[in-house]
Amino acid sequence: MVSGVTPPLSAGKLVVLALLEPWSRSEESHRYKLLVEKENVEHLIQELRRPKYSVYFIYFSNVISKSEIKALAEADEQEVVAEVQEFYGDFIAVNPHLFSLNLQGVARGRSWEPSMLQRCVQGLTSVLLALKKCPMIRYQLSSDMSKRLAESLKGLITKEYELFDFRKTEVPPLLLILDRSDDAITPLLNQWTYQAMVHELLGLNNNRIDLSRVPGIGKELKEVVLSAEHDEFYANNLYLNFGEIGTNIKNLMEDFQKKKPKDQQRLESISDMKAFVDNYPQFKKMSGTVSKHVTVVGELSRLVAERQLMEVSETEQELSCQSDHSNAQQSVRRQLLNPRLSELDCVRLVMLYALRYERHSNSILPGLMEELSRRGVSERHRRMVKAVVEYGGKRVRGSDLIAPSDAVAITKQFFKGLKGVENVYTQHQPLVHDTLDQLIKGRLKDSQFPYLGASTLRDRPQDIIVFMIGGATYEEALSVYNLNRSMPGVRIVLGGSCIHNTKSFLEEVMSSAGQSGERAQTSGRQGNRR
Repeated sequence: MVSGVTPPLSAGKLVVLALLEPWSRSEESHRYKLLVEKENVEHLIQELRRPKYSVYFIYFSNVISKSEIKALAEADEQEVVAEVQEFYGDFIAVNPHLFSLNLQGVARGRSWEPSMLQRCVQGLTSVLLALKKCPMIRYQLSSDMSKRLAESLKGLITKEYELFDFRKTEVPPLLLILDRSDDAITPLLNQWTYQAMVHELLGLNNNRIDLSRVPGIGKELKEVVLSAEHDEFYANNLYLNFGEIGTNIKNLMEDFQKKKPKDQQRLESISDMKAFVDNYPQFKKMSGTVSKHVTVVGELSRLVAERQLMEVSETEQELSCQSDHSNAQQSVRRQLLNPRLSELDCVRLVMLYALRYERHSNSILPGLMEELSRRGVSERHRRMVKAVVEYGGKRVRGSDLIAPSDAVAITKQFFKGLKGVENVYTQHQPLVHDTLDQLIKGRLKDSQFPYLGASTLRDRPQDIIVFMIGGATYEEALSVYNLNRSMPGVRIVLGGSCIHNTKSFLEEVMSSAGQSGERAQTSGRQGNRR
């Protein structure tokens, strides 16, 4: 049979299964869940013209047009379709306040990859309908891509106004569309909270981690699932730093040892056997949880030590949060002389320096590039430095990512420096944190983030959806989580075309550069619909 199936809450690709049985009509019913794409609808039309099942239930993960419904009806000459419904799940619900469209390579230079604009509009439409929100829209003026997405989405909302006829709230919801290029620093930083660290060092792919390359890994642990919905330990440790996770792993192990059946325990009575059977599923589940997290945290520890990431991260934080050029250049040079540093870590330090001090009169960037060459860093990685500056450098940015521009901001930064920081590895605050803080306080400038249309929001926003073109990060998700906790009455949801770690972000940058004339090798421009 030919079957079009996507997992719930995903922008999955059409799965085509080989023809395994003769072309005889089955008395069974068949259910489709389809991503609304022309190719998928065409496959379904062909299926209905020669049906292999007596009844079909069809569920689309987004809005389907009247013309497509008509085409399906005309193909259903044998009247086998019992039901057609729209279930708005054309996105990945990562955390309660975080979603992804699983699309990578959305840009062609400073413009949209045409198919990706349509997919982002579809994905955001699905999110809004799932949340039952018809928002006012603000967008980043310095980004043509933000404006195009805002206009395209508004056009679809206007066209499908009946679907968006939700109960009016006193303060309308707000959609804020941002561009990743306004903050190229955040996705380049090493991370130290559990979820973000796992994604940065191991890769988190639809809640799955590939551990097959871990030395001495057992067969049952080559791929593990980390889901806050089904894993209490993971849910409780998502946003804790690495030191706290180590302590909690130790406590988990000790708790497990206490509950572990003793070897000498005998099942001498029916009640003993019943107690064992009753407790065994819980014990087995706990055993799996312990094995999984001990393995994951153990591998994170190994990589931190092997790549000397604590020293690297300290320099990264210095580059992203401080303004002492003399110390910065000394720190970067010292790190580049360390033979144990990986190629990626060397390059990311030079990228951060380039973004931070690209227009400094005493910039040592040429010397750092020469040092990369002497270390034998590949030409492709060296080209990435220039590509990152072109992608997110000062010429492109619409916001003051690096230096505070007004007296109040400078004073705040000064006193923050006097008070010190709780953790030297997590000083950095992503730009989206300040943007949202200004938005909630009514200080976000209309001149930089205009409303689409004549209406403006007079009251403090209560429901905010932030969408990051070019991908969000788990560090930004942590900022949104903290803002939600610290500001009662405000609900913020963050989304992105994907969720980046450093490697995927650099692929995004090189993909964009390749389309604008750079001879960059990329991993392809197709959306990563995992």
